[in-house]
Amino acid sequence: MPQSASLKPQIQEQEVVETSLSGQALLTNPYLNKGSAFSEEERREFGLEGLLPPRVNSVESQLQRTYDNFAAKDNPINQNIYLGGLHDRNETLFYRLVSDHIAEMLPIIYTPTVGEACRRYSHMFRRARGLYLSYPQRDRMRELLRNVPHDDISVIVVTDGERILGLGDLGVGGMGIPVGKLAIYTLGAGIHPRRTLPILLDVGTNNPELLNDPLYLGWQHERLRGAEYDGFIDLFVRSVKERWPKALLQWEDFAKANAWRLLERYRNDILSFNDDIQGTASVTLAGILRALKLEGRDLAQERIVYAGAGSAATGTARLIALELKGRGVSAEAAKAGEWLVDSMGLVHLGRGDLSSEKKLFAQTVERAKSLGLDLSKPVDLAEVVRKVKPTILIGASGQPGTFSESLIKEMARGAGRPIIFPLSNPTSKCEAVPEDIFKWTGGKAWVATGSPFAPVSLNGRKVAIGQCNNAFIFPGVGLGIVASGAKRVPEEFFLASAKALSDFDKRLPGFEDSLFPNLEHLREISEKIAAAVAKEAVRLGLADPAVGPGNIHDLLRSQVWNPVYPKLKRLKS
Repeated sequence: MPQSASLKPQIQEQEVVETSLSGQALLTNPYLNKGSAFSEEERREFGLEGLLPPRVNSVESQLQRTYDNFAAKDNPINQNIYLGGLHDRNETLFYRLVSDHIAEMLPIIYTPTVGEACRRYSHMFRRARGLYLSYPQRDRMRELLRNVPHDDISVIVVTDGERILGLGDLGVGGMGIPVGKLAIYTLGAGIHPRRTLPILLDVGTNNPELLNDPLYLGWQHERLRGAEYDGFIDLFVRSVKERWPKALLQWEDFAKANAWRLLERYRNDILSFNDDIQGTASVTLAGILRALKLEGRDLAQERIVYAGAGSAATGTARLIALELKGRGVSAEAAKAGEWLVDSMGLVHLGRGDLSSEKKLFAQTVERAKSLGLDLSKPVDLAEVVRKVKPTILIGASGQPGTFSESLIKEMARGAGRPIIFPLSNPTSKCEAVPEDIFKWTGGKAWVATGSPFAPVSLNGRKVAIGQCNNAFIFPGVGLGIVASGAKRVPEEFFLASAKALSDFDKRLPGFEDSLFPNLEHLREISEKIAAAVAKEAVRLGLADPAVGPGNIHDLLRSQVWNPVYPKLKRLKS
């Protein structure tokens, strides 16, 4: 359903843009094209008469037409293709349409539909968007970056396509993720689309289907590893910093072997964060805090088990430990309440195969044995649940069906009202569907999911399923960083974001019992998170000296673009 009028982006004073473009060149520029809404005066001034049907349309007429065309598509992937085409030819109309129907259309332009779009990228390709940096062209990287015509890029989202959602290595098809994320930056936080840049680092692929596909658009070569990969990443970071020194860089969908180490390697060299690690942690903690607030429970008393020990799980464990530290809980006591289980079983210090980030959250052998766990063999998730008796269960495994009926019933026996978040994306990778979780817990569970699910019937009423969606976090984080001129991105920004989201009390009718608000509130949520991040930047001494508590609101507003057609003036030579 469309947004209510009070929740739509505010109509701003009309922007005036001077341009030398005219005729077909103007009609094919997605930033300036108005399609059938060009006025009669503009049509005369810019040589458009005869190139468009004669009747001038209002924006409202365009929105009706485009929505009707969207609704006529017979499946989500065709709707994705339609919206992508609109995005490519008319940026303003695309953002206005999606803003008016954000709860309906965000799952189409991003998760879960974007996963299938990425998988079929080379076969669906219509028009390039963003910047493709391929390893064979590494010696000309700075030249390729100069081909981007905009000097005022504020936000970059970059991927190497190796771990796209739960689908794995999709190579150059991973470009759909940065494109989708940056659309959400504009929809949620009002970052002007001309100030955003999606980047795909093409370092090959290990996907045999792509290596043997004659239509594959990327470098058909085995994926780089080791020194060659690291050198390419280092060249990329240095080149971006040189071209856009103030831009925020968001790492996205890198494999777990690279995600943490790249974040740690560059977090102090370039303004950057990893949404899979830090954004996921923030939105997950927000949902947990919301549930605990409604229950009157204390985070320090909870027992948390993670199915999965990759970027999402380890990032969440770190942020929860930071929150507990602020409450006076020691690092060791915090670790005692968080149990990670990967494909090889319980993560504990007796294992010799742990990555550096897993070691940070690995349980001691002594603690595990004190609960009766036999570490002479891998300890599976079911055994950990039996012995630890978790009150919170987080799914970040990418394995559908991980939360079985017996597992959930075992947890529910000792958890009162358990908090269960099956977060893996896309929908096909979800650890369990909400309807089953409610059935297996007698309706007692607090549930949130990574993908959107329809409300569930429970005891004669409809229960809304909150979506633990990073879209609630990263647009506001980005806006707060850009507006405050922050010098780096500490974990405290994500902790502040989680608290701001958990305290957001507005709910649409029918969503009062959901742990997360509906997406119709995305703009308002992003503004609150941006303010919290900017205030935190000031508190930590990371903001621009000109930024203070008294002008944060005005600075945020000054950064926001809304989808309104600009007034065009001919640029005089």
